[in-house]
Amino acid sequence: MIERIYPAGSTVPRGPYSPAVRAGDFIFVSGQGPVDRATDEYSYGDIQHETRVVLSNIQWILEGCGASMADVVKCGVFLVDGRDFAAMNEVYAEFFGANKPARTTVEAKFANPRMKVEIDAIAYKPRA
Repeated sequence: MIERIYPAGSTVPRGPYSPAVRAGDFIFVSGQGPVDRATDEYSYGDIQHETRVVLSNIQWILEGCGASMADVVKCGVFLVDGRDFAAMNEVYAEFFGANKPARTTVEAKFANPRMKVEIDAIAYKPRA
């Protein structure tokens, strides 16, 4: 069964996609940009600020799906500037600690040119 999930309190999608989709025991979280959940507006700043906002949004969505950051098995990290890698990685490590998922990090150009980072995630959380 495939379930499209819109957790309460998460940001409103900026396009025709679901914040998360559960397919069996996997949860696929759509790419998140630096959007503040309280205002539903972009929250621009340095790479560490934007990474913290993005990962907080992913954490919120996962919790709304009954999962946590410890359940994440794979992330895709997209950076506008590859020189931001080390600073992004510091914040990323805060959210994952010892639970390090597989990851791909690439330099990319975004439709929103002010964004510095976007991250998506795949979690594995068997249904109870």
